[in-house]
Amino acid sequence: MTTLLRSPESLYAAYDRFPTQKGASTHIARFAPALFRHAGGGLLYVLGDSSMPQRQLEENVEIVRFRREIPNFLERAIAFQSALSRIVDAARGSLRIAHFRDPWSGPPLVTANRSWAAVYEVNALPSIELPNAFPSVAPRTLAKIRAVELHCLEACDAVVTPSRTTASMLERLGVNRAKITVIPNGADPVPSQPRPVDAPERYILYFGAMQRWQGVDTLLRAFARLTDLDELRLVVCGSARSRDARRLESLASKLGLSDRVVWQYELHDRELRPWLANAELSVAPLRECARNVEQGCAPLKIVESLAAGVPVVASNLPPVREIVTDGIEGRLVVPDRPADLARAIRVLLHSPQRREEMSIAARRRVEESLTWDHALAALTALYERLDSLPHQRGRIALRPEISIEGARA
Repeated sequence: MTTLLRSPESLYAAYDRFPTQKGASTHIARFAPALFRHAGGGLLYVLGDSSMPQRQLEENVEIVRFRREIPNFLERAIAFQSALSRIVDAARGSLRIAHFRDPWSGPPLVTANRSWAAVYEVNALPSIELPNAFPSVAPRTLAKIRAVELHCLEACDAVVTPSRTTASMLERLGVNRAKITVIPNGADPVPSQPRPVDAPERYILYFGAMQRWQGVDTLLRAFARLTDLDELRLVVCGSARSRDARRLESLASKLGLSDRVVWQYELHDRELRPWLANAELSVAPLRECARNVEQGCAPLKIVESLAAGVPVVASNLPPVREIVTDGIEGRLVVPDRPADLARAIRVLLHSPQRREEMSIAARRRVEESLTWDHALAALTALYERLDSLPHQRGRIALRPEISIEGARA
């Protein structure tokens, strides 16, 4: 049995490295403290690496990191889950509420005869996302992962998701609508920032992850149509210099953009804010694919751009329309069409008055309903409702096992 430094009343589990500069880390940094404030402390169980402490205590919160470097994604997920099971066994006598972000964390927390409430935060489903990252994943493996997802959705007490698009997808999977709470991503309003010393005179900005579904390749092809704007540069602030990032750098070179694209990686929030606040436009060129359309998404980069008063040019997809109204806070364009994206960027760059109006509307949109305070108030209200429920949970005793065949990471 795992020995814990504290007897936690709450537990937040996420199969994500923490902390990093990725959007998932931002979410954890906001939601986990809300849980711990509600419960008076707790335990945070996340991924880590050798540069991070395996265990640490911060006031009334214990952080435990799973640091084993297992190359295969699913093998590591199963090992992560097994270690969490031991933690849950050690905390069984004190735990009263658990919050998890993925089906790897879920099964130990939705077991039968538990005495705690379980909240499943669904930002994405691996059964939909994994084929994008690992095309060789066997259909049989994806089916077993989907079974685990469905089990967690059925056995948990509440589901939190950041978009109505994702909520609708969950309903189609059979989740009771009354069980789902939509809590949009948030951002804090960004005041004026000094211009980065090395910033181009005029630039548009992409920031965030670099996976294919983000559509950065579409943005590069669109930017290649704007080379007549001599002073304009594209700044790309990637969360990591991954294989996808190197692929995109190579594409920029092939398009003749090597001296027109500025690449930045792993910027801390305080380093990113000046780049964002001084951009002419922020671009979110999401692809039209199952990951973005059927499953839904809630791009944090869009909300953060609005909070900085930066107009957004984004793909016209259902989850994006939940955040941006075309012509008000920015422009929505047909996804995967570089010519349309380039045209929208060009028109706004030649319309300073319109950009100023969009900037004002963008800040207003965030202040009215998309701050982190709004999100955390809704999350805390959910925890309070769960506190009033009977403490006999876990109606389903069996949990599916995950097969890892055909999925090498």
